[in-house]
Amino acid sequence: MNNRFNYAEATLADFQNAISQYGWVVYENALTLELVNKIQDDLVDAYHVRRQVQIENGIETNMEGTLHHILEQENFGLYFLNQMFCNKEMRHFLEGNYILNGISGVINMKNDRPYVQNVHRDLRTFTGDLKMMIQMIVLLDDFTVDNGATYLLSGSHKTDNKPDDEYFYRNADRAIAKKGSIILFDSNLWHAAGKNYTDNPRRVLTLSFTKPYFKPQFDFPRFLGYEFGESLNDNLRQVIGYNARIPANLSEFYQPVHLRMYQPGQG
Repeated sequence: MNNRFNYAEATLADFQNAISQYGWVVYENALTLELVNKIQDDLVDAYHVRRQVQIENGIETNMEGTLHHILEQENFGLYFLNQMFCNKEMRHFLEGNYILNGISGVINMKNDRPYVQNVHRDLRTFTGDLKMMIQMIVLLDDFTVDNGATYLLSGSHKTDNKPDDEYFYRNADRAIAKKGSIILFDSNLWHAAGKNYTDNPRRVLTLSFTKPYFKPQFDFPRFLGYEFGESLNDNLRQVIGYNARIPANLSEFYQPVHLRMYQPGQG
């Protein structure tokens, strides 16, 4: 398979050929070890906070090791997004500006059975050639067969039909790669996290990016604060969604162009 590249050397043509044929691409040596370690450390407290909410709200079953919406003012999130990893590839795929739809983590431990191990795709509606969303997996540990490397059914982004489990696991490829790698894949692609049979965690970030008019999973600008957004650079304001907000009253709606919540260039 010709869908594995060194991050610093990969071209846009490499991406286009691989994403079109297979539906997924691996970029090796994308993150520094320092950044990987920082993210690993931040996931510890982030998971504790989210696990408590899951338990309090009675939805802890099959949610083990999952932590959602981990973009916060003080953690790794802003720095990570500001690096603009795979920016040219995602702009090409989504044909222009894009925003963050979700940023989550998975801590895959032995004997855990979280929902992400079910065969699924990340778009509920098959969009075919209309590209609405792209997924990013950031490897925080080496992906191996034994520790639950993700299954990806190459080419399945081209069809609406969900494969049965027998066909999927017989034909799916495994995303074997080193920590610090990034995997991009078409959100129409059928995939599943593998089971971890080792005694060590297998940790990842999972991010989704969409066209700006696609409703995100979480209102990041409101969560982080509108005033906080004024301190961010243009790249972060765009990706986090500050340029694609929805007015909540007439005063927010009736504004000159440069002050509008939904800015030009968002599609």
